[in-house]
Amino acid sequence: MKAYIMMGSDSDMPHAEKIAAGLTAEGVPFEYFVRSAHKDPIGVYNFVKAHDNEQKVVFVTIAGRSNALSGVVAANSQKPVLACPPFKDKVDFMVNINSTLQMPSKTPVLTVLDPANCALAVARILNA
Repeated sequence: MKAYIMMGSDSDMPHAEKIAAGLTAEGVPFEYFVRSAHKDPIGVYNFVKAHDNEQKVVFVTIAGRSNALSGVVAANSQKPVLACPPFKDKVDFMVNINSTLQMPSKTPVLTVLDPANCALAVARILNA
């Protein structure tokens, strides 16, 4: 049982740490991974494929603006993908939420805005 917190950039770490705090409180082991789906899609793909065969895995993606990370992960995995986009203000929120909600067909990404709720959702999925 494990969660992989995948960030599009090192600047997403403060947001990831909020999710990690919730996962720790729920007793869910996790690892961080930083890789841009725009700048290194092969690296993202290789990471997902390396961990997609593990039992009880959830991928948590943190990416803003043009959120390719969530889509690349979901398109190449059979595991649940939860996106928890970061945002600084209302304008940033509107851009990030829209890029996260608009995924292509056959790329199921669940979007959870609150980092604590994201961690709780991961724990419930893994404990189901």
